[in-house]
Order: sequence, then C-alpha cells, then structure tokens
Amino acid sequence: MVLVRQELGDVLRDFRLQKGRTLRQVASKASVALGYLSEVERGQKEASSEILASVADALDTPVSVIMREVGDRLAVLEGIDVPDALPADFGERFSARPSADRRADLVAH
Repeated sequence: MVLVRQELGDVLRDFRLQKGRTLRQVASKASVALGYLSEVERGQKEASSEILASVADALDTPVSVIMREVGDRLAVLEGIDVPDALPADFGERFSARPSADRRADLVAH
C-alpha cells in the first residue's frame, strides 16, 4: 500500500537536504518540535496543512512544489505515466488574473 505520509516525508527530507539545511534548522525556523519533524520526515506522523505550510516556508519552497513532487512520486508508485511537459494552455489556465470568460470556463471544469 502506498502511504502519502511516507512520500511526503521523503520529499520534505529531500528538499531539506538539497538546500543543505539540518533538521534542527528547519524545525526551528518552522516553529515545529524537532522530534515531530523527524517523525514526519520518516513517515511516522501525518503533517497538518499548517505544519506543512510552516515547513515549506522554512525551506523557501512553495507548498505546491512539494505537493507536486509528492503527487509525481505517488503516480510512479501507482504505475501511472507522469507527463514530462505541461499542457500548452497551462499558463493561461492558471494565471493569477484570468479574464472573465476564462474564470467562467475554469468554474465549469
């Protein structure tokens, strides 16, 4: 069985190590107990959205980037092909200020 908390922990650890930060540094900056963050990284505890946001901020990484990596890893484990490229209209579909027509189209989907 694939566990989201395990993949999330692995991704958080990978981002932390890529940035050259210790567990203590991230826990301190995120205002999270060191032991708790360690358990999250090892997939033993579920991180709340608030904890995840604090840790992501401490890692200077958007939550969306972390969750995208988790999703991609889960897809691989589930045997789903992950596309290498974004759809051509991705920027338009997810821009900060869609037009009124585009907003209506986004709501319809």
